[in-house]
Order: sequence, then C-alpha cells, then structure tokens
Amino acid sequence: MRNENGERIALEKVTEENYKRYIERADLYKKFGYDIEAERKFLLDKSEPFLGDILEVGTGKGHLAVILAKEGYNFISVDISEEEQECARLYLKHLGLEEKVDFRIENAENLSFADKNFDIIISSHLVHHLSNPFKVIDEFIRILSYQGKIILSDFSKEGLEVVDKVHQSEGGKHQVSPLSLKDIEKYLLRKGFTIENFKSKFQEVLIAYHPII
Repeated sequence: MRNENGERIALEKVTEENYKRYIERADLYKKFGYDIEAERKFLLDKSEPFLGDILEVGTGKGHLAVILAKEGYNFISVDISEEEQECARLYLKHLGLEEKVDFRIENAENLSFADKNFDIIISSHLVHHLSNPFKVIDEFIRILSYQGKIILSDFSKEGLEVVDKVHQSEGGKHQVSPLSLKDIEKYLLRKGFTIENFKSKFQEVLIAYHPII
C-alpha cells in the first residue's frame, strides 16, 4: 500500500509540473499577444460540426486535444513524438479528460488506419513542420470517408512572427517548411475537393470537403 501511495504521489507531482510548464508557455505566448486557447477555439468554431469518427494528426503538447476533449469529443490523436504526446497526455490527465483521447504513436506519412476510416481529420499547426506535406495529405485522403472533411490550420504571417519571438526569447530558432496552406489548397483542388478558408490574425484555416462520388 505504501508503494502504491508513493507511485500515486509521484505521478501527481509529474502531472502538476507538466501543467505548470504548459501554463508558463501559454503565458509567454500571451506576452506577444497570442492566446493559444482562443486560437484553437477559433479553429473549432469555423470547422464544426464534427460528426462521426475523428482523427487528430499532430498531438504536440495537446493544445487542440484539450479543446476537443472539453467540447465532449472522443477521438484518436497521433504524433510521431512520444515525448510531446506524453506532455499532452499528462495535461489531459490533470484536467480529468484523459479517457476522451486514444493516443497513438504514428508517422503521418504512413498511417496504420484502414481506407475511408475517418469522417473528420483535423490537424493544427502541423503543415509548416512537414518535410513531405503532399505525402501526408495523400494519407489523409486515403483514410477519409466519402462524407468526410479535412481540417487544417497553420500560422499566418503574424502568427509566425510571434513564434519566432517566442523561440528567440528561449534562445532557439523556429524551422519552417517553404510550403504553405495555399500550396496544400491547390493540391486538394486538383484532387476535386471543395475548399473553405478562414483567417484570424494569427492563423489560417482550410476545410476540405471530400468530392462527391
């Protein structure tokens, strides 16, 4: 019993420390005028309703996963980084929302899911990290149901400027792919998708609807 209590206390400490780091990071972004939670809510407001099976690609530290879980959705979230995804899992655990999400380690260029498996594929601020974005988009198309939609968001010019400032303040540098959501939009249009676009000050949102067969 003593051992179980000790493990529980240790887990609670790790969970609390992870949450503290999340809040500190969010406050740093706010210093530069960027509200992480508000931007993720903007994405959801523009892309709902979500009907059917949901896949989030690019869990990261869980910013979008938390908003989705708070809205009551159950979904699968994938990321290539175990370390990043563990931060997200601990954050959701702190909020009592861990059971809403099925976390899996996956490479977005070669997803393990069956064809036409998801009705909603959503990814936030992932595109600018990708070295082979069109290969990832092809995977999204493969696993998207005929009634489904792909939802992508990424930083606007103003958003990237904020990210650069945050990384510089931490002594780092933010790497960005030369391809943008506009390039992805052109690719999806050639595939027959219907596109909707939205923009806040700090992000651009693309919603692609599957071609009617």
